[in-house]
Amino acid sequence: MFPSQEAISQVARANIESSLNLYTALSGKTIESIEKLWTLNLTAAKASLDESSATTRQLLAAKDPQQFIALISAQTKPTLDKAIAYNGHLANIASGVQAEFSRAAEKQFADIGRQFTQFVDEAAKNAPPGSENAVAILKTAFGNAAAGYEQFNKNARQAVHTFEANIANAASQFTPAANQNVTP
Repeated sequence: MFPSQEAISQVARANIESSLNLYTALSGKTIESIEKLWTLNLTAAKASLDESSATTRQLLAAKDPQQFIALISAQTKPTLDKAIAYNGHLANIASGVQAEFSRAAEKQFADIGRQFTQFVDEAAKNAPPGSENAVAILKTAFGNAAAGYEQFNKNARQAVHTFEANIANAASQFTPAANQNVTP
């Protein structure tokens, strides 16, 4: 006989509990990330306001157009550096979120895989003679789904690494060009 209704209910209950735990963990990580992003933006906005106020005072105190232009030129590099640093912080937040989501999803998938394997093994023990093919088909289907999930996860990690590398590459190429353009 195939597993009892009670066995099926236990697997379903465990799956729902696992999904709820995943949802709770991901919700917490999402809120933490939003908090980090909010803090980053508030800090950047406050710093920008303070700096623009100080810069405006300096510009208003300029005695001639040359001094005015020199003050503007002097502000360009620090502004570019801050923009690059801000983008780096954003990339770190995004990378951290992706890593947490990936870990949580991997754990969830491993738990579901373990539960499914136990369920199929139990079903195979109690299956009537001649149902070996059906059990083998279930195991193969789950194996294929697991391989597909692993490939998807690998691609997602690669995309994040590529994103981070592109940010770093852009920053490393942008900084020297900005330095050359800022020099009066």
